[in-house]
Amino acid sequence: MDQKNIKLILAYDGRAYEGWQRQLAKPTIQQVLEDSLQQIMGHKTTVIGSGRTDTGVHALHQVCHFKAQTTLEPVIIKKALNSVLPRDIRVRQAEEVPLAFHARYDVQSKIYEYRILNREDPDIFLRHYVWHIIPQLDRAGISACLSLLLGKHDFSSFRSARSENINPVRDMLRAELEQREDGFLVFTFQADGFLRHMVRNIVGTLVGVGKGKISVAQFREIMEAHDRRVAGIKAPAQALFLKMVFYK
Repeated sequence: MDQKNIKLILAYDGRAYEGWQRQLAKPTIQQVLEDSLQQIMGHKTTVIGSGRTDTGVHALHQVCHFKAQTTLEPVIIKKALNSVLPRDIRVRQAEEVPLAFHARYDVQSKIYEYRILNREDPDIFLRHYVWHIIPQLDRAGISACLSLLLGKHDFSSFRSARSENINPVRDMLRAELEQREDGFLVFTFQADGFLRHMVRNIVGTLVGVGKGKISVAQFREIMEAHDRRVAGIKAPAQALFLKMVFYK
C-alpha cells in the first residue's frame, strides 16, 4: 500500500484548548486531532501544523498534514474526522498532496486577525471572541503606527520572553485596521512568519497608542529598542484568529 500525504484545512474554537501542540495531561488541538485519526486509521499518526496557535487562540484556516498508508480517499477522511471530532474543531477540507509538501516548512505567509469591540456596551454573544474596550481609541494614531510595522524588522520588542525563534526578523506585508459597524475594529496582520505572542503584543501596544498612553514617536522607539520590557501589554488571546495560510 502506497503512502499518502494528506493536507487538512481546519477551523477551531480555541477556548477549550491549551494551544496547538500536544502536551501532557492538557487538551490541545494536535492531541485531539491525532487521537481522532487513530480511531479512523487504527494506528498512531503524527499531524504537522503550519505553526502553533497559543492557548485560547482560534483558527479559521489552520493547515496541517499527516502521512499514512491508507486506501481512504480524502473526502472520506474529512467526513470520518468530523464525525468523531468535538464540535469546536472542524475539518473544512482534505486533499492528497505530494509527499514533499510540508505544512510548516512550505509556508509563504500567514494572516492573523484581531478583533476589538470599542464601545460602551458589551456583546453577550461575542464576548468570548473580542477584546471589549470602552474608551474610544484614536484610530489615526494607531494607523500611523501600523505603517511603521511594514517591511522587514527585528520584532524582538513584541516577542515572548520564552520565544524559541532564534531569528527575530520578520517581513510584515500587511498591517491594517478596519472599522466595522457597531463599534467593531479589526486588525489584520500578514507576514512571512510570526514570533510567539507577536500579534498580541503588537495589538496591546497599539491599544496603548489608541488610549493616548503611547505616542507614535514612542511606538517607533519601542520597535527600535528590541526589548519586550518597553512595549505595551499583551492583548487577550480570545480575540485572535489565524485567518489564512499561504504556501509557496
